[in-house]
Amino acid sequence: MYTFATRILQLLLSSMNGRMNVVNKDKLPQNEPFIVVCTHKSWIDVVCLGIALYPTPIHFMAKKELFNKSFIKKLLKKLNAFPVDRSNPGPSILKIPLQLLKKKQVVGIFPSGTRNSEEKALKNGAIHIASRASVPIIPAVYVGPYIIRDLLGRKKRFIIFGDAIHVPKMAKDKEAVTEATNEVISKVFEELKSNI
Repeated sequence: MYTFATRILQLLLSSMNGRMNVVNKDKLPQNEPFIVVCTHKSWIDVVCLGIALYPTPIHFMAKKELFNKSFIKKLLKKLNAFPVDRSNPGPSILKIPLQLLKKKQVVGIFPSGTRNSEEKALKNGAIHIASRASVPIIPAVYVGPYIIRDLLGRKKRFIIFGDAIHVPKMAKDKEAVTEATNEVISKVFEELKSNI
């Protein structure tokens, strides 16, 4: 289902907007698990990230409210999404992504929430998961239209990948490691955006 949906969406967006530009895909680890963190404003950047990483599937962390309706819940699960309580993240936020990474899968996290506290919590989650699983974080930025009208206007779409960020084991001073990594991710996001 994931592969079929990705190909259909790729063809649909290409027909509306032309081919997407994927920059620095060679920076992605090969045959190894990793976490990709990407900027996020609408469903379009989620779809574009999935297309950019194809044929590698991504297991997306999604807000639990999206899973309230039975049909949507089934669809999201078939598209490799799993729920997380973004407003109250606890120890359970680690369980599913750690299991996926252990199976050498790729986990996608969109830390750009609607509130600053939410954004920080999601970034912290990615950092703690990467540290526990000993996998790199790959930063990604989407640049392009966020609404259908702009897609039809043929505005160019880009997914830009950055260098891998390696998080040390947090045996001591977890707060310092988390804050330092957060600063790195935020800085990389801004640098990648400025490349276009």
